[in-house]
Amino acid sequence: MPDQPSGRIFDALADPNRRFVLRTLAERETATATELAAELPVTRQAVAKHLAALSDAGLVAGRREGRETRYELTPAPLAEAIDWMAGVSTAWDERLGALRRHLGRSPRS
Repeated sequence: MPDQPSGRIFDALADPNRRFVLRTLAERETATATELAAELPVTRQAVAKHLAALSDAGLVAGRREGRETRYELTPAPLAEAIDWMAGVSTAWDERLGALRRHLGRSPRS
């Protein structure tokens, strides 16, 4: 579907470590891979891979500060995903309502 958000967003959100990174960035505004790795049971290299996946999905952006890269949350793709899910929810609510109305009119055995 053309109005469907990228599968990369949902792929990124499927991993609990990536969700932790997003929550942390939402609370702190910025963090480095080293800072994030200190709070996760994974290596700094693993965090860097998670950050790369989040960046590919458009959920984080990195900027160089000296020898470090600081990452920050870019929430616009999350809003797009939420809007898409709300639309899907509305469509299913309408379908289920129609089914309830239909079943309510059907003769029962």
